[in-house]
Amino acid sequence: MNEWTSYRLQDFIPFTAEVYFRLLERMGEFFWPLHLLTLALGATTLVLALKHPPRLTCLLPAPLWAFVAVAFFIQRYAELNWAGGYIGYAFIAQAVLLVLMALTGWEMDNAPRATNPPVAIGIAITLFGLIIMPLMAPLSGGTWYQAEVFGIHADPTAVTTLGLVLIMLRGFALWIASIIPALWLVVSGLTLQALDSTGSAVLFAVLAIALVGVGWKSIRPKR
Repeated sequence: MNEWTSYRLQDFIPFTAEVYFRLLERMGEFFWPLHLLTLALGATTLVLALKHPPRLTCLLPAPLWAFVAVAFFIQRYAELNWAGGYIGYAFIAQAVLLVLMALTGWEMDNAPRATNPPVAIGIAITLFGLIIMPLMAPLSGGTWYQAEVFGIHADPTAVTTLGLVLIMLRGFALWIASIIPALWLVVSGLTLQALDSTGSAVLFAVLAIALVGVGWKSIRPKR
């Protein structure tokens, strides 16, 4: 028992901050200018989610989850951490889940957007993932290639998707669609905390706000 209590969070992270942020930078370098397409797709998804029935808009983020699963986790992150491959499969599972929800229309939220406060939380989280997160690295002294972008990097993909499902879904489906993005934000937040990055506090704050929105929407009467 004493041996376990001697471990620190840093002991479970098999890479340094320099190596990790270099990985993020490599993703930016290798896939530029794909960022422009993924950001455009994210913005389109948000606009459609606010104006149209959400079945199509639930489908649009799915290929980006599959892309991040393969390009980031299985091909790159797994070189640093043996768990990377398993996380990649979880991201693929999220992509499949979004497709199934789009095809079945399970628990889609067709309530008026303007009268739904949790949706306002979802919009704010989505915009944070699409706009603010890519600016954090450059504004803190990093390069533009270190900018984390929806559909390219894991953190903004999870954050943006949490915001989108808060807009598009309700009930049990909302909770199910939120599990994998939320769990990744916990893992990523703990990783950044172990690497002494202030980004961990940002992820935990966004996750807390998203869970408040999910809980709030769950207790609202269906329309």
